[in-house]
Amino acid sequence: MGLSTAYSPAGSGLVPGPLGAGAGAARRRSAQVRRPRLATVRCSVDAAKQVQDGVATAVAAEAPASRKECFGVFCNIYDLKAEDKTKSWKKLVNIAVSGAAGMISNHLLFKLASGEVFGLDQPIALKLLGSERSFQALEGVAMELEDSLYPLLREVSIGIDPYEVFQDVDWALLIGAKPRGPGMERAALLDINGQIFADQGKALNAVASRNVKVLVVGNPCNTNALICLKNAPNIPAKNFHALTRLDENRAKCQLALKAGVFYDKVSNVTIWGNHSTTQVPDFLNAKIDGRPVKEVIQDTKWLEEFTMTVQKRGGALIQKWGRSSAASTAVSIVDAIKSLVTPTPEGDWFSTGVYTTGNPYGIAEDIVFSMPCRSKGDGDYELATDVSMDDFLWERIKKSEAELLAEKKCVAHLTGEGDAFCDLPEDTMLPGEK
Repeated sequence: MGLSTAYSPAGSGLVPGPLGAGAGAARRRSAQVRRPRLATVRCSVDAAKQVQDGVATAVAAEAPASRKECFGVFCNIYDLKAEDKTKSWKKLVNIAVSGAAGMISNHLLFKLASGEVFGLDQPIALKLLGSERSFQALEGVAMELEDSLYPLLREVSIGIDPYEVFQDVDWALLIGAKPRGPGMERAALLDINGQIFADQGKALNAVASRNVKVLVVGNPCNTNALICLKNAPNIPAKNFHALTRLDENRAKCQLALKAGVFYDKVSNVTIWGNHSTTQVPDFLNAKIDGRPVKEVIQDTKWLEEFTMTVQKRGGALIQKWGRSSAASTAVSIVDAIKSLVTPTPEGDWFSTGVYTTGNPYGIAEDIVFSMPCRSKGDGDYELATDVSMDDFLWERIKKSEAELLAEKKCVAHLTGEGDAFCDLPEDTMLPGEK
């Protein structure tokens, strides 16, 4: 069931929904007692024909029960005919974000709304998914978005039901997940979060755009992405991604530091495998200013320790700051999306966790594994084939593969593959995720 606050079109002010100490009780009562709905209007860049003399007109007073209401000022329809700049704008893109009241989203949402991600001619609608416990905070997020006056942000809606929030979405950024509690085994975390992503996969399958692009951030993100895609059989498996871009960005930073260059000189960096301590930052194929890394950095011991340096970067940040990386994770989500909606620079590639079936490398099929990809900027991608492999790299790739195959067995009950059997020999969660 969705919860919201809305403005009346007559300008009578904000009508509060069930907030404060009695919010939970009010939400529980809502199934039996329905309050009359005020007439509301939804903001849309295609809605200019509903506007007469620059004044917003109300849509039907009684919306279908399953439809979310808009939030605040985003319930107003603006006179787009008077805005010359909107004439060249593209069709509205619907973006769902789960865990929308969390720290990562607090950085991400404003980047999305600013046009930094999809472009300065791309209006967007943000559909924010939270929980009953976080709903009041979700309203606060929506209020901040209101106050930021982003011209490209044409709709904001908030809710707690993925079947409502994911309606017709073009992008689903799945950030929300349960953090690992004290004493919790990794297998237990896989099961608990796996249930979340199974449910969200079913919701996407039922109501999202048939070509929705899904980026899973909540950990363990590779296996959560696999669970999600297995529960969404009507959406191409190729459309699901697990976020490994922060790992790639960290690897680029370390290579740039060692080589004494700025990081825009570093290219062709791949993170292979799982988003865990079995991940494989690849220096064999990476380049610095167009030259192979091993020609520029000839310190063999440093290169062999490079993987561990990247893996420990999050932990080092926590020691310095006392919290895990939220801002840089949000930036890496932006980078991951931009890599799919803008053409990949000639000869370069980017890392993302994708479905392995049909891959050219010999990696086990039917898992989600981070690999090098290229895009034409249409939201799709192809795997890079011009990569080199040596024994050092392949041995580490196979270790990460084995871990993901073991994780897959742990969640078989969530992917429709029978009973789960969990045998994870070691704890490979990254620092900050434990």
